[in-house]
Amino acid sequence: MNVEEKIKRILTDEKLSAIKAMLEKDHAIDCIFLLYMNRGKWKEAKEFMKNLNLTLSDGTFRARMMEIEDLGLAKSVPIDPLKKYYVKTEFGEKVAKLLLEFFDKLE
Repeated sequence: MNVEEKIKRILTDEKLSAIKAMLEKDHAIDCIFLLYMNRGKWKEAKEFMKNLNLTLSDGTFRARMMEIEDLGLAKSVPIDPLKKYYVKTEFGEKVAKLLLEFFDKLE
């Protein structure tokens, strides 16, 4: 498959284009990395980001995590009827590792 065919596939394949669209959104990569580090609970995610002097609203965190779950990169675990936390799936771990490799190669 040549480069143009690969790009066409990414842009038109249902699953790949959905992942691409999600990665383009605000804080999506942050949330994938948080999941990879087992910080899929809002309190842990907020604390981690705060320690780096970065912000992440709980609304954005929850919205991205729901999208990430819908794409199969995470699954939610209920804490109580209103709260849940997220854990990475095997596919989510694979995506996080590929993103880490991508950023490693940019250095």
